[in-house]
Amino acid sequence: MELLFKAIILGIVEGITEFLPVSSTGHLIIAAELINFKGEFAILFQITIQLGAILAVLFYYRDKILNSFKTLKPKQSGFYLWSKIIVAFVPSALLGYFAKDVIEEKLFSISTVAIALILGAILMLLVEKLRQEPIINGIEHLNYKQAFYIGLAQCTALFPGMSRSAATLIGGMLVGLTLTGAAEFSFFLAIPTILAASALTIFKGFGILTVYNWIVLSTGFIVSFFTALLVINKFIAFLTNHSLKPFAYYRMFVGVVIITYLLAIR
Repeated sequence: MELLFKAIILGIVEGITEFLPVSSTGHLIIAAELINFKGEFAILFQITIQLGAILAVLFYYRDKILNSFKTLKPKQSGFYLWSKIIVAFVPSALLGYFAKDVIEEKLFSISTVAIALILGAILMLLVEKLRQEPIINGIEHLNYKQAFYIGLAQCTALFPGMSRSAATLIGGMLVGLTLTGAAEFSFFLAIPTILAASALTIFKGFGILTVYNWIVLSTGFIVSFFTALLVINKFIAFLTNHSLKPFAYYRMFVGVVIITYLLAIR
């Protein structure tokens, strides 16, 4: 029962933070540290639980996704949408495949998360300050070169604490997308990114999964789905009239608190 309770807590954390530019992986690592959820299964759980949030994206954008599947022929809108998503997906997919084990072994720690939170916050503030007025209103107006640049930006999210959402939002802003357009592209790009990462993690860690582990995973999955579903719409509405600055300040605050805590317990 204790493990199920921890799964519920982490499911809520994942659902709230997955699409916000504050790093869901970073917050899961912090939360897991606080509730003493560690080990091989804990790392597997923290990665695969993101599938719940992805299901929320599929449900939220179900009409747009279904319509895109009806226009998958070359030169049709669905083809352009998913081909751009694939172009953006490839850089982090390749880097993640070859660096996954090193990242999980060396970088899944609360100290690296704190550093990434602060560095990411500084980067977000710089981009907000220096970027020009957006010239691209939505995904349909992106070209393949711009999609690839967003994909390159997403590679930085392999560092726990940086945030996949923050990386793709920054990439989107740098190529000229509006914040809401960048957020939507980030949601769609999350679909193959997280599906691939979760599938690879489950495949490699399948041997350690017991029946009870599957129940724990399923619990976290369901909780993260419903939590993320509540967050997506509110996040899009927020970005319509606000900047990323509140998230940057929050990241910086959390990063400083963590570093202060780590120094205090030494």
